Amino acid sequence: MLTKHLAHVLDTLNMKALLIWVVLLNFYKLLKTSDCTSTHNQVLSIQVTTQQQADIVRNISSQYETVLWSPVSPEHIGADTEVHLFVPANNLGTVTDLMQTHHLTHQVLLDNTEELIEMQTRNESSDPRSSVSYYDRYHSLEDIYCWINKTAQEHPDMVKVILIGSSYEKRPLYVLKLSGRQERAEKRAMWIDCGIHAREWISPAFCLWFVQYSLNFYNLNNDITEMLNSMDIYVLPVMNPDGYKYTWTTNRMWRKNRSSSKESNCVGTDLNRNFDANWCTKGASNRPCDEIYCGQFPESEPEAEAVANFLRSHKDSVKLYLSIHSYGQMLLFPYSCSNEEVPNHAELFELVQEAAMKIRRYYRNNYKYGASAKTIYVAPGGSDDWAYNLGIHYSFTFELEDRGRYGFLLPPSFISKACNEALLALKSIALRVIQKKQPQP
Repeated sequence: MLTKHLAHVLDTLNMKALLIWVVLLNFYKLLKTSDCTSTHNQVLSIQVTTQQQADIVRNISSQYETVLWSPVSPEHIGADTEVHLFVPANNLGTVTDLMQTHHLTHQVLLDNTEELIEMQTRNESSDPRSSVSYYDRYHSLEDIYCWINKTAQEHPDMVKVILIGSSYEKRPLYVLKLSGRQERAEKRAMWIDCGIHAREWISPAFCLWFVQYSLNFYNLNNDITEMLNSMDIYVLPVMNPDGYKYTWTTNRMWRKNRSSSKESNCVGTDLNRNFDANWCTKGASNRPCDEIYCGQFPESEPEAEAVANFLRSHKDSVKLYLSIHSYGQMLLFPYSCSNEEVPNHAELFELVQEAAMKIRRYYRNNYKYGASAKTIYVAPGGSDDWAYNLGIHYSFTFELEDRGRYGFLLPPSFISKACNEALLALKSIALRVIQKKQPQP
């Protein structure tokens, strides 16, 4: 009897132990799963080696609420491509399972995008010019408009604000005209636009940074003094104000503007596919839901039309065009819309090569350089190609830091370095163009 009772007790204990073991195992699996699938949105770097893998990644990048960071469109994903893909937390498990099933090598670039976004939007100062660190932070559209007014008020002899148009949602497009105090006959001009793509926050940050640098170091730094005395500099800090505002309030990963049409429920046009340069050919999309949607017709978007109209009306004076983007660390020139070489290809190549060498020498950072289509991919409808065809034969696109470690979520601590690198390249090119455009005796 005692033996039977003992056996029963042991069976009961074994059952309890088994149940505890099962609970612990499931808990371990849950922990393991949560490690893999994370409670945070992530950015993954995926190494595509074969065409079959490219097809799979194209499929993944078009579903599961993912957002392609690089390349910008699924059509550019091919064999031997590194893909940067934003994946929301709720779909991370599905996406990583698919990649494991198809033997796709990947690593986590960013394991908590929300934390980085919070870091980017943190603003300790309520006064827009209260400290030197103002330019080491990102700023909302409202802050930037306030900064534009304050800058013009504080430097009436060097800054003029020009309203060139308004956005789809009727926000003003302000250009700052910077001029040196030395009057010269036949003064040339250069154009800089920032923020054509909403999520590229380092771009507007550069425009603000460049303006304050120019004003603070005029008559102190020889290069910037020569530039402002020789050229009027037109700066458009935020070309896509609606999209930029949307990245601050609703969707940090938004790229396009915020226009809508009766033909589709999808919102937005890629402003850098909306200019009349091989418009809507290979490398752009006529589907409104796509990130590289070209719009209904060239300059269908009020932002693109405003810039084009301004440059058309100033085409005799504007000799240098520069559009600031991110990310990738590249100094590019036309053409983007085709693999055809522009007539002064060798001259433009020499200018970006020299600028890249200076960045490497002074900041120990490497920038790719060359014609856009050959350096990255064909992208028709770009502002730089359009400006070149208008007659502005020194036309460039800069892709600022970094190469993907943080991508569009570049921390504020990197702003100064990114801007210094871009400034060095800008000064290098601008001074050479000034030399070339000097009136001959």
